[in-house]
Amino acid sequence: MPQEDSLKIQISVLPNAPGVYQFYNKEDKILYVGKAKNLKKRVSSYFSKNHDNGKTRILVKHIKSIKHIVVSTETDALLLENNLIKKYQPKYNVLLKDDKSYPWICIKKERFPRIFPTRRYIKDGSEYFGPFTNMYTVRVLLDLIKGVYPLRTCNYDLSEKKIADGKYKVCLEYHLGNCKGPCEGLQSEEDYQQQINDIRDIIKGNFKSSLHYFKKQMIALAEKRLYEEAQQIKEKIEVLENYQVKSTIVNPKINNVDVFTIISDAEFAYVNFLQISHGAVIRSHTMEMKKKLDETDEELLQMGIIEIRQRFNSHSKILYLPFEVAVDPDLKITVPKTGDKKRILELSERNAKFYRQDRFKQIKIIDPDRHTNRIMAQMKKDLRLSEEPRHIECFDNSNIQGTNPVAACVVFINGKPAKKEYRKFNIKTVVGPDDFASMEEVVFRRYKRLLDEEANLPQLIVIDGGKGQLSSAVKSLDMLGLRGKIAIVGIAKRLEEIYFPEDPIPLYLDKKSESLKIIQQLRNEAHRFGITFHRQLRSKGALNSVLEEIDGVGAKTAEELLKKFKSVKRIKEATLEDLTKIVGLSKAKNIYKTFH
Repeated sequence: MPQEDSLKIQISVLPNAPGVYQFYNKEDKILYVGKAKNLKKRVSSYFSKNHDNGKTRILVKHIKSIKHIVVSTETDALLLENNLIKKYQPKYNVLLKDDKSYPWICIKKERFPRIFPTRRYIKDGSEYFGPFTNMYTVRVLLDLIKGVYPLRTCNYDLSEKKIADGKYKVCLEYHLGNCKGPCEGLQSEEDYQQQINDIRDIIKGNFKSSLHYFKKQMIALAEKRLYEEAQQIKEKIEVLENYQVKSTIVNPKINNVDVFTIISDAEFAYVNFLQISHGAVIRSHTMEMKKKLDETDEELLQMGIIEIRQRFNSHSKILYLPFEVAVDPDLKITVPKTGDKKRILELSERNAKFYRQDRFKQIKIIDPDRHTNRIMAQMKKDLRLSEEPRHIECFDNSNIQGTNPVAACVVFINGKPAKKEYRKFNIKTVVGPDDFASMEEVVFRRYKRLLDEEANLPQLIVIDGGKGQLSSAVKSLDMLGLRGKIAIVGIAKRLEEIYFPEDPIPLYLDKKSESLKIIQQLRNEAHRFGITFHRQLRSKGALNSVLEEIDGVGAKTAEELLKKFKSVKRIKEATLEDLTKIVGLSKAKNIYKTFH
């Protein structure tokens, strides 16, 4: 049976129900895992339309068999898809780039529980809080707890019998005031457990019960005129309040909320997660996701939410998101527009952006090729190009009041200046300061020569100027038959608008966009190169005019003198004998007499 018919049969028997589908190649190796509200409709769509994304076309070409799993709800499909992707890591699925272990805070299941950090989650009945995104957060919390509550650090078995038998003696920690000596029965189990209850609340971000307990204790000690002890309690209150002030970023009424935002480019997406408890961020994490099939931000955020909530064992019922995403119907989704909720969403987005910038900086150092590939892919997407602009050329005109009109062409290869390829032009056919005509001439001359020499043409031309300069450049491409073969855009300086041929509405790129930065760098480099050339011409013209005022010295003689002596100053300092060697005795006498 032909493979195409086999696939049609497999699709025809798929149910109209939610589930997960798996595509396999001829070696029976899994290529892709996807979820669907309706399995038959979703899988059929891969084979019934033309796909813009090249990777999707290649995927479909390699599909030889289809398997599926039916589930009860779309939420179940989401969870199953996430688990299968992590298990099989298919070639065409989003890559969740994070495999490290995370730290927890453990309250050990024992009499007089110890509290300590760990990266091992052992199901022994102990309480585990976390996981936390980094050990620094854990240590800050434990230092705070240690500074407020005296807890034991030993690993003795503090059973009632062993304490009653006097098996243990207090250690140095007791004498330093860091432990109340439960090993000798100097602290009751009830008092110790109260501390553990307060510590649970602190780890969760709730300081209310601890502050209330200490304030009540401080007042009682002050009333008994035990001022030193009251002062010690006051210091603990200050420690808690200072930590609470630093950690609280929004309204304390915002409690038990998960916040998710996403930032993406052509290759990667970055999903940030903030967990909020009593107005404080108790957990922050950004996950990098490698795109495979041009997935939308909605799909990626949906996947990120499922993965992160599983990873960090989050049970929050309220989510703040930048846009609506289909997740568990039991969760309440809020898309904040104003106020404290909006502020916290913006904080999450800033975290995602900073993480992305840091990753870019690291990649630029560690893997420059990947950095270049990412920028090229982003420029292709931002400027709506048919191919990556590996070779870009930018043109700029330069003249002052119509004098010495010149133009410059700068060349970038893989997003970096290729200075050996820069070219400068004297305007030959245009009289006066006519930017449009000058641009038309220079673009025509540049690409006429490249065509004649059968040299490589750029993928993108950038014109420094608005619609007028761009139209002039396009005329030259039309005359050379290059229209449509080379992409061309103009950049206007006032608002950094990007203009496309025959499109009156400009494109406004994000001011922080790397695509815009590359175009600005091209424009600035062309301007610098053109101005430098223009100044050289003006300087040479001024020098020539000084020499040509001397009787018997014309333009040719002036050029010969400057070529030999390099400057007018050296000509002035030259001896009659030196001048005679260059221009003869008669002219040499006139020059020498002029300067002496």
